[in-house]
Amino acid sequence: MAVTDQQAAMLHAYLTGDAATHAQLRSQPAPADGGAGYGALFGAAFCVAVERRFAPNDSPAAVIEFVADVRSRSDSLASKIDPAAAEKLIRAVYTDELIGDLDRETRLLTQYLLLGALVADEHLDDRGLNEFVGEARKLADQWLSQSG
Repeated sequence: MAVTDQQAAMLHAYLTGDAATHAQLRSQPAPADGGAGYGALFGAAFCVAVERRFAPNDSPAAVIEFVADVRSRSDSLASKIDPAAAEKLIRAVYTDELIGDLDRETRLLTQYLLLGALVADEHLDDRGLNEFVGEARKLADQWLSQSG
């Protein structure tokens, strides 16, 4: 099992803010993997984005400051992002921090919102965004090959 071109295009559309393309791709029939490829791709993209923004030896304050900055960008983000959950999800990329206490909805929404902010903060051009999605796709494919 591997990430499909459709799944990669869907992530790309989300990251560029192309809501129409994202919705159109989401409305297409689910691939045979039942969406596992997109889930892996999305998780991998979050990990890649966190690794680009933070170093393993960054202080906890750097993570706290980033989450506070993202939450301050709009009232909507402030109300939707639980700071403790956001900080935990970011730290979990580099540590063996357990995230099992976070419900699936909180985890996915927080990753979704943070991923958008992490990538937006990089100010990637088309080439950079394509490289980012390619890096995330490669990692997701590795995860999928190990799980199947």
